[in-house]
Amino acid sequence: MSLAFLFPGQGSQAVGMGQDLAAAFAAAREVFQEVDDALGQKLSALMRDGPEDQLTLTENAQPALMAVSVAVMRTLASEFGVGVEKAAFVAGHSLGEYSALAATGAISLSDTARLLKLRGQAMQRAVPVGQGAMASLIGPKTDIALAEEAAKAGSELGVCVVANDNNQGNVVISGAKAAVDKAIEKAKELGARAIPLNVSAPFHCPLMQPAADEMAEALASAVILAPRAPIVANVTAEATNDPELIRRLLVEQITGRVRWRESVTWMATDGGVTRFAEAGAGKVLSGMAKRIAPDAEAVPLNGPADLEAFAKSL
Repeated sequence: MSLAFLFPGQGSQAVGMGQDLAAAFAAAREVFQEVDDALGQKLSALMRDGPEDQLTLTENAQPALMAVSVAVMRTLASEFGVGVEKAAFVAGHSLGEYSALAATGAISLSDTARLLKLRGQAMQRAVPVGQGAMASLIGPKTDIALAEEAAKAGSELGVCVVANDNNQGNVVISGAKAAVDKAIEKAKELGARAIPLNVSAPFHCPLMQPAADEMAEALASAVILAPRAPIVANVTAEATNDPELIRRLLVEQITGRVRWRESVTWMATDGGVTRFAEAGAGKVLSGMAKRIAPDAEAVPLNGPADLEAFAKSL
């Protein structure tokens, strides 16, 4: 059995996430405290009690989701003897790449929290609210070719690109609002359902270049070590453990496509992964993994019982 840990991205946050871990395990409490200290913010209280609209803000959701993922991994290691080294690969969806890098020791927890806070703020600053949009194209006819055709139609009115290639039947487009609106109409003509997403900015498109510039500056001085398990990068859908390449890809990821379908396919075929474990909040990625690689097992690791059962199964 070859194992990969997956780390969720924005949208998986929920008030109360990680609290059963914190109640049960000192390792989880220590992670949340370290993130609070790094940010000078009671993020753990916001995670525990809400309000939801504050937790959903990009600058809060990103470090919060990372904190839960790292709490899962630290607890697995300290309480159940399952370290990240047991994985053939790690991969994270968008901000989840930072969670993966923190979990593998490539970037310190405190630095990761601060980088994600900045990343959230920079992404919000890049495009004024209301000028950008994202939409999810879903349904059995939805594939990358359909999404590309819809985005091409939208791009007649402005920036419009495929942002997230999640899995067959689920592709997200991003760009200027008028362009995305036109792409939605084209996608419907082509037989897809199109749902505008409730997001504060058009992520993973060229409009995010100002945020990429900010992150390039911040990452230039960040300490990045070789991860203890190779990371499959969003923008290449291939594995690396080269710190300098990781640094560059984290910048490219801000404006680049999240090639998630290709990443999971690569792990299951070229990488020989037969089991995916989603470390953190929710079960979005484990659901995607089952659709992309139906012969592989995929399990979410959210609460204490999940961790115990997973450790016993290894």
